Amino acid sequence: MIETDTDVPAGIDAVRAVGTLSRHDYDAVVVPMIDAAVREGRRLRLLCVVDEDFRGLTPDAAWADVKLGLTAMRNLEGCAVVSDLDWVRRSTSVASFFLPGHVRVFDADERAEALRWLESLPGRLVTTRVDPAAGVVVADVGEPLRREDVDVIAAAVDSWLADHTELPGLVLHAAAFPGWENVGALVQHLRFVGGHQRRIGRVALAVDGQPVGIAARVAGTLLHPEVRQFAANELDAAIGWAGAASRQAHTA
Repeated sequence: MIETDTDVPAGIDAVRAVGTLSRHDYDAVVVPMIDAAVREGRRLRLLCVVDEDFRGLTPDAAWADVKLGLTAMRNLEGCAVVSDLDWVRRSTSVASFFLPGHVRVFDADERAEALRWLESLPGRLVTTRVDPAAGVVVADVGEPLRREDVDVIAAAVDSWLADHTELPGLVLHAAAFPGWENVGALVQHLRFVGGHQRRIGRVALAVDGQPVGIAARVAGTLLHPEVRQFAANELDAAIGWAGAASRQAHTA
């Protein structure tokens, strides 16, 4: 069955999955929840606690889950799944890459943290700064890129390009390759690359890891900007290299 949980902050809906879920559970609890969010014009922030005795869904409930999922995806801000069940955690992690909203899995004892995360959405995981003298935009990436994060980077680049024909350098800085939160973020990133590549001179990846180096070499042969990898602790060197073209132009 699905139980509602009202002990949550305003703007968050919460449910608890117990035992085996039926079609009736979806009709009685989930449908009204989605309808209310649509009616109130708000994006759905959902806390879903899955108990240890959760046994799955009946066939008719599985079909209802698919249909309601397609409806809710258009209006999903974020979903926090709280569970210690390995199979629930694994399946949620896989499915989250194909969902448009933010999805994160928490341990059973992390309910309070899950609520804080939902309250903080959309938040910002990327910070950008501009070095006007070098003509470089630096983006510090902490976690897998989201659509909003790509938009933050694009806004910083566009701000420079509003007054210049080209951005000499873009530096992406992360401890390790962050990847993308979901398909939507990957598509947004590809759109950014396609729309900006011919107006960026150099891209420096200050990120550790051999796969990043391989990706840099491939990108350098396919894209307009010159691409080079640096270690994550070589940020200053990355900025210096990315802005070298700008300094050469000023001294020419």
